[in-house]
Amino acid sequence: MSRIPQTMPAVAYRKSLPVDAAESLVDTELPVPQPGPRDLLVQVEAVAVNPVDYKVRQNNDPGGESKVLGWDAAGTVVAVGAEVSSFRVGDEVFYAGAIDRPGTNSRFHTVDERIVGHKPASLSFTEAAALPLTSLTAWEGLFEHLGLHTGALRQSGTLLVTAAAGGVGAMVAQLARALTSLTVIGTASRPETADFARRMGATHIVNHRKPLAPQVREAAPNGVDYVFGTTATEQNLAAYADLVRPFGQIVAIDDFGPVEIGLLKSKSIAFHWEFMFTRSLHRTGDLAEQGRILEQISRLVDAGILTTTATTDLGTVNAEHLREAHRVLESGKAIGKITLTGF
Repeated sequence: MSRIPQTMPAVAYRKSLPVDAAESLVDTELPVPQPGPRDLLVQVEAVAVNPVDYKVRQNNDPGGESKVLGWDAAGTVVAVGAEVSSFRVGDEVFYAGAIDRPGTNSRFHTVDERIVGHKPASLSFTEAAALPLTSLTAWEGLFEHLGLHTGALRQSGTLLVTAAAGGVGAMVAQLARALTSLTVIGTASRPETADFARRMGATHIVNHRKPLAPQVREAAPNGVDYVFGTTATEQNLAAYADLVRPFGQIVAIDDFGPVEIGLLKSKSIAFHWEFMFTRSLHRTGDLAEQGRILEQISRLVDAGILTTTATTDLGTVNAEHLREAHRVLESGKAIGKITLTGF
């Protein structure tokens, strides 16, 4: 491994600005971070972009300081902290990081080993970078909050997934198809997104630009057992109350204001939040569970059971390309995951 430099290229923002502003994201040079006792220092080879990136940029003004975004990366371990036990220099890894630490849009990045997985050997760094945040979100939502069981192919029922061609929705559809026997109904509004959602595992497609309940009833006359809401939960809650069967469950990941949660009471429908950063943000005792999930994702990919959701690579990691990635995500028209490769 070559000598680690003292500084590194990175992309940061210093003020919350519209994405079309030249200074909304800027190229900069920053010191290479030093790993803490449980940290890996990773040389980042590829990153992916998620809605959380632009939401943080829009809503958290750093007051002139350089703040680095990015919560998906794949790269190579170049140094380890004194207490690291699961990785060594030279390991190829993938991970989503922590929202309260600097992001991955830099040549070198430090991350707690407990939330890292070994990169799938069958994927390139670019293909692997698309997976961590969405895989963790989908896995936690399905198998922890909704209480589904991996490999429980006898478990019957119907799952409704909104925006099934998006990053999270596509992983939800893949995992549900591969590890359960649930019928997956996905929402999509364009022919190209509908096709992608079907490839990812959705059996039926309904248009989320049209009234949801009557369309879902055509595919599932008796309603659905589970909902994985990735977007528009506030607008869809009344439809969910109609569609979800008694004692069914909903998990949501999007941001919204007050809702009439009482709509769910008569059917005893449970509502769950999924926020992938909860474990790292609150330093929960089961923090290492995220590393274990990523290792399982890696094995499933190498076994040919799951596939990457990377669809568009915009080139090297720089401010211009990241502004374009943010612009596409803000438009709501992204399919799968947008990646950037190299510096």
